[in-house]
Amino acid sequence: MEYAALGTWIIAAGGGTYLMAGWLAQGGLMEQATKVTRYPVLVVVGHPLAALVGLAAWVAYLATGRAGYAWVAFTALLVVILQGFLLFTRWLVGRGGRHARGAEQPFPAVAVTVHGVVAIATFVLVFLTAIEASHG
Repeated sequence: MEYAALGTWIIAAGGGTYLMAGWLAQGGLMEQATKVTRYPVLVVVGHPLAALVGLAAWVAYLATGRAGYAWVAFTALLVVILQGFLLFTRWLVGRGGRHARGAEQPFPAVAVTVHGVVAIATFVLVFLTAIEASHG
């Protein structure tokens, strides 16, 4: 299960990299049109950084087998999921909410969906593995 979590984490990171590259190619933070759908800088930067910290902790867990690293990875994923949810809600509002202007939607819906679903699978796998590591 721990290697399945690593695999899903890598897939989610790849999807996130794809989304970030597309967004940056369209101007990133400089091209945000409306205040309501604006992506907060700290979240845009913090989301991938927290994911990388968690991934590093997960690799440390895989290398050592120490449950503490698994829990650090899980905690980092909690932060990542919360930030991702904030970005997702901003994206949803920009896709047709009453404050949307339609100018800042470089994210394909399929890519956003796959990234989110794989991230949730990673979260569940990491949580279950951390529990198992604590009891084993």
